[in-house]
Amino acid sequence: MGFSRGIRRVGFLCCAALTALQAAPRTPAKLSLKSASALVLDQVTGQALIEKQAGAVQPIASLTKLMTAMVLLDARLDPQETLTITREDMDMLRHSRSRLPVGTRLPREQALLLALLASENRAAHALGRTFPGGLTAFVQAMNAKARELGLAETRFEDPSGLSAGNVASAHDLARILEAAYRYPEIRDFTTRSETTIQAGRRSIQFPNTNALVRSPRWNIGLSKTGYIEEAGRCLVMQAMLANRPVLIILLDSWGKYSRLGDANRIKSWLEGRLGPKG
Repeated sequence: MGFSRGIRRVGFLCCAALTALQAAPRTPAKLSLKSASALVLDQVTGQALIEKQAGAVQPIASLTKLMTAMVLLDARLDPQETLTITREDMDMLRHSRSRLPVGTRLPREQALLLALLASENRAAHALGRTFPGGLTAFVQAMNAKARELGLAETRFEDPSGLSAGNVASAHDLARILEAAYRYPEIRDFTTRSETTIQAGRRSIQFPNTNALVRSPRWNIGLSKTGYIEEAGRCLVMQAMLANRPVLIILLDSWGKYSRLGDANRIKSWLEGRLGPKG
């Protein structure tokens, strides 16, 4: 189910719903968002329901890990092969903390789960490091996948998103989100509320970085958060709103909880305009 920016495919909607969509302004006067860039698309038609600075190209932080997951799954490597977290996987750029100790051994599939659900940078780096050809080949594959998806404004420098050189626009991220939604593993891993791993004799619990997946008010089909200083707080989701599937992209939101607040404001605004709660 693909779509191109600016293309409106409306044949799937009934006349009443189409009228409601067409009546929705592209820059809603009564919707105030704290994210610098935002885009909400109807997943069926590709129509923009909300748009704010959606063409701006900016760092995307750990939203990168959606591309990391797609490249890894496309390679069809053994999901049960054991990976070991090494000192090479430590963040030497930003010196961010990790709850995944050096020396931890875990299946590749579990490393992918931690990268997506808990945004674990060491897990994401280990996935790239152990790729055939190593980290360089993995990043090349990420950029090749971006070209395959027609992402003219997207570039990748690392699999975790720690580099500010990983950039995209909200429009390109909508395509990444749409492509990632086709992978059952990504849908599953990004929407689990938590997971627990064994690191030696210790059990370590990892909650989902998006608190909205635990909310009964939300029906989320895919989720990913991101943060580095250059990117601000970021959030992308596929969700059901007003009884229709939508893609939500929120970039460079200020304040620890403002991206979640923006998502809730979008939910209330759309459900008030386009139909009953979904």
